[in-house]
Amino acid sequence: MGQVAMVIDLNKCIGCQTCTTACKSLWTDEPGQEYMLWNNVETKPGPGYPRYWEDGGGGFDDEGNLKRDGLMPKKEDHGEEVPLNHDEVYFKGVEVRLQQEKPMTKGANWDEDTSSGDYPNNYHFYLPRMCNHCTKPACLEACPVRAIYKREEDGVVLIDDDKCQGIRECNKACPYDKIYFNYITGKSQKCIFCFPRLEEGVAPACARQCPGRLRFVGFLEDEDGPINELVYQWKVALPLHPEYGTDPNVFYVPPMLPPNFDEDGDFSDDPRVPTEYLRSLFGDAVDEALITLQFEMEKKQEGKESRLMDILIAKEWKSLFSIPDVKIY
Repeated sequence: MGQVAMVIDLNKCIGCQTCTTACKSLWTDEPGQEYMLWNNVETKPGPGYPRYWEDGGGGFDDEGNLKRDGLMPKKEDHGEEVPLNHDEVYFKGVEVRLQQEKPMTKGANWDEDTSSGDYPNNYHFYLPRMCNHCTKPACLEACPVRAIYKREEDGVVLIDDDKCQGIRECNKACPYDKIYFNYITGKSQKCIFCFPRLEEGVAPACARQCPGRLRFVGFLEDEDGPINELVYQWKVALPLHPEYGTDPNVFYVPPMLPPNFDEDGDFSDDPRVPTEYLRSLFGDAVDEALITLQFEMEKKQEGKESRLMDILIAKEWKSLFSIPDVKIY
């Protein structure tokens, strides 16, 4: 069985939400899916989406046993969907501008662009999130009716709508809170890694539409592809919260912001994003990853060759996707 995976370079994400829009418009336009963002981009440090998902529990313990402490995510923690006056503007001919029909109270990106730290050394970065299509999915382990399964050909984790009974043990078990409950159909739903597109040799919508060329897609086992190089050879692409024990297959190149300013206004040796915080997200392996990234960046700045930087720069967009017969649409 092969495992399709994704690497997301956080140094290139500008928080434009194009990936979110691409996913939303393609997959979650049915009744009951209004509040769902299978892909979202959240500002870190911050509460995320759904709010405070990192405090929700779930996953596996150190012995590999499924934790039973997972909290049921509340619908309101995802933020409310605020309708726009489409009918008035487009169908009734009223000369008013497109606007919200009521004031917004709290949304998925309510805390977007909110920095931490003190000026001039405040900081934040963007973290795109989606289902990790884990090697050891907690959702699959928790489902009592075996409605969740991994595809043999690519390891994509899917929910069988015909089997799902809306028991919602998967919602509690997923430590990333990336399974959603449709309150109209009574079914759980989630990111499907755009597997119909993969089968046609087309990259997932979130990756294909990304203007920053920061999402790499391919198979972990493909030693000639960028995923294998970044994860296993260079070891600069790391899973989010590896301590959850699910072995995620979405990996992140950690952010490297400019260093802090000292009291004289000069650059200091202190990193802008505290390394301790990055460890809390990506584990202790982030230290070596940051050292490697810094070393290779300096080589490139000196005019020397750097295979790693050439991969991450991705001058040719097709280099992002090691998918058989990738197509241009």
